[in-house]
Amino acid sequence: MNTGDTGFMLICAAFVFLMTPGLAFFYGGLVRRKNVVNTMMGCAGVMGISVVMWIVAGYSLSFGGNHGGIIGDFRYFCLNGIGMDDLSPYASTIPALVFVVFQMMFAMITPALITGAVAGRMKFKALILFLIFWSLLVYYPMAHMVWGQGGFLVEIGSVDFAGGNVVHISSGVSGLVLAILLGGRRGIGHTSYRVHNIPFVFLGAGILWFGWFGFNAGSALAANGLAAHAFTTTALASAAALLSWMVVDIIKEGRPTLVGASTGLVVGLVAITPGAGFVPIWASLIIGILVSPICYFMMGFLKQKLKIDDALDAFGCHGIGGIWGGIATGLFAKSSINSVARWDGLVFGEYRLLLAQLIGILVTIVVAVVGSLICATVVRIFTPLRVDAKEELIGQDASQHGESAYPSFNGLD
Repeated sequence: MNTGDTGFMLICAAFVFLMTPGLAFFYGGLVRRKNVVNTMMGCAGVMGISVVMWIVAGYSLSFGGNHGGIIGDFRYFCLNGIGMDDLSPYASTIPALVFVVFQMMFAMITPALITGAVAGRMKFKALILFLIFWSLLVYYPMAHMVWGQGGFLVEIGSVDFAGGNVVHISSGVSGLVLAILLGGRRGIGHTSYRVHNIPFVFLGAGILWFGWFGFNAGSALAANGLAAHAFTTTALASAAALLSWMVVDIIKEGRPTLVGASTGLVVGLVAITPGAGFVPIWASLIIGILVSPICYFMMGFLKQKLKIDDALDAFGCHGIGGIWGGIATGLFAKSSINSVARWDGLVFGEYRLLLAQLIGILVTIVVAVVGSLICATVVRIFTPLRVDAKEELIGQDASQHGESAYPSFNGLD
């Protein structure tokens, strides 16, 4: 056991924890005044249910045992059998409990990402039930397949340093499925849906960037050179994407925007996540520069051509950004940086890693789509997915929670 690694990983876990409140500010700033409490409450609710579920069964299902490369078992139910001094089988220098709590923060932020796709129209009770079932049917199996011992995607050679498949593609695709099932917000396309608090958006993006250093660097599972490498690629990709989005804004709108810059830095973080500990530093610059135009034009395509109301672009940011990041890992990864990658990327003359990455992405999409449809079907047994027209008109804050983010505000929304 190494006290330096242990301290580093506990700090990284705390960094990742802060990402969910940061996401609440990011999403909360993007919605209308009458829905900000409800939007932030989605993240708050996840913070509660994810911790309880992870300790009771989530960790065991994700990292305890192996059944067909798809799911674990209940050997660590309520963390039974994991003592304070037991070492983690996934990291030999830190206690098992440190690995448990670090991974717990991933299980927290991931379902919270979905809430952005359904903002302004999904019943809170339905949302919480959906996220409970989704964690069981989608997140825990994906965590096991990608990171668990004997996991299916591990065995075929697919790599995901910090959650491109597990976190971003799975949540982004699931958000898209829910957005399609729910339909668009009332009056979308005819009524103005303006960002209500741009400082909230930038505050949330800044907190996410801060937490993401723990998210990616911590995935080295030790205070070592690989953690420093992942920290550096994370910083460079997100900075490049921020600047790239500003350029796209100038070309398309004639001026840069703070919302655009905030979105750009987030998609840069998403894109580098799967390859942060695999790709050379110079490659992270390319990944960041390209992800912003890719996500920008995909968001427009979804909303303008397909008429899908992904309210806060959960799929546009996390789904598309995660897919690009997974592909980019298959292009630029070097096994000399991290031997977990069995092969170099396509740029260096090998095709097998890229093929494994594409299989991993397709598997993640299938699991997310099928799992989300099952979850939504089950939830509908207990409650409608969507609020009624009157509740939507009043706003989710008043109709779902009896609260107002701005009680002194009396204007129109």
